[in-house]
Amino acid sequence: MSALSTLTDAELVQRCRAGDPEAWNELVERFSRYVYAVCTRGFRLSESDADDVFQEVFARAYTHLGTLRDDSALRPWIAQLTRRLCIDAVSKSKREHPAAEPISDDLTHDLDEIEEAFAVREALATLPDACQDILDRFFAQDQSYRTISAELDLPSGTIASRIARCLGRLRSELEGNSSLDGRSRPAAESGE
Repeated sequence: MSALSTLTDAELVQRCRAGDPEAWNELVERFSRYVYAVCTRGFRLSESDADDVFQEVFARAYTHLGTLRDDSALRPWIAQLTRRLCIDAVSKSKREHPAAEPISDDLTHDLDEIEEAFAVREALATLPDACQDILDRFFAQDQSYRTISAELDLPSGTIASRIARCLGRLRSELEGNSSLDGRSRPAAESGE
């Protein structure tokens, strides 16, 4: 985790505007999975079209970052830009291939799921490293209490209580901060 990864979106925008290339790299890293997920899962673009939209989103973000009126609204701004460019890609594809499969009626549902997953990922990143590690092991890697216990050299009961405590912190972060509307969040706590 880099020092820049703990910056709020507003702080990151300010660093980008100041010409910090590392801040720009962090901005792309922070939003790359989200943009690509909207393209591929939300709009079901082909890999080639998704790559084109991805490149265009960040090219426009780079050239038009100065027009962003509220620095903390970076995420909604990138989301809107991505959606507009995806719609353009779908329209272009329909003109080129009129018999193409229509976009799913569940587009809004898919986009909501992507937004939610992104919010969880952001909230998880604010948790202490120990919480991130144990939640990743249990939920993403699907490790059992026994496996986690053996790898971390801790009793299984401790694993269960840490998972519960870390989930509580994650829930508090998600309920207390609405990353979906671009509001800033406090810096991550240290320790477990």
